[in-house]
Amino acid sequence: VFLVQCPAARARRCMSIRAAFMASVARAAMSAPLRRVVGACRPAMLAAPRAAPAARPQQPGAFARMFSDVKYAKTHEWVRTEGEVAVLGISDFAQGQLGEVVYCDLPDEGATFKGSETIVTLESVKAVGEVYAPADCEVIAVNEKLADTPSLVNNSPEGDGWLVKLKLSGDAPGLLAPAEYAKLVEAESKEE
Repeated sequence: VFLVQCPAARARRCMSIRAAFMASVARAAMSAPLRRVVGACRPAMLAAPRAAPAARPQQPGAFARMFSDVKYAKTHEWVRTEGEVAVLGISDFAQGQLGEVVYCDLPDEGATFKGSETIVTLESVKAVGEVYAPADCEVIAVNEKLADTPSLVNNSPEGDGWLVKLKLSGDAPGLLAPAEYAKLVEAESKEE
């Protein structure tokens, strides 16, 4: 007696073997609570193709369009001048590279810094980033919201996620216009 198996049946059997293998791999990688939640849906989830996560568009200067006096440093800080006061933060590109910010070490009001000194330290789940003073300056205000919600740096890096307000003692040399900064980000993105 010869058993002849049609190609469609063979394909179904291969798919069920693949699904069982993938389910065992996923089961080993999942925590117990997640296994309970996923339950019987696991084979269907594993068989379904996953779409790649949507990347946040890197648009340096998107927020800056509202403010014509925003400049960027090559170290990915932005400086927005509001009369005598300069507001300092990190760019969207920088927050994306840093990852989820979990702590902001902000300076005290009245502290003074020389240009290129570390003024703020940002701790994320994957790295520690330093934010540099754009020029000689004095801190006149810090973003108090960051003590409770440091994720503002990620959610609104060029808006509510500003870090400090400064009184600059001199000119801030080497700052780039938004278009120049966009080219810098594009070049650095290609290097990765």
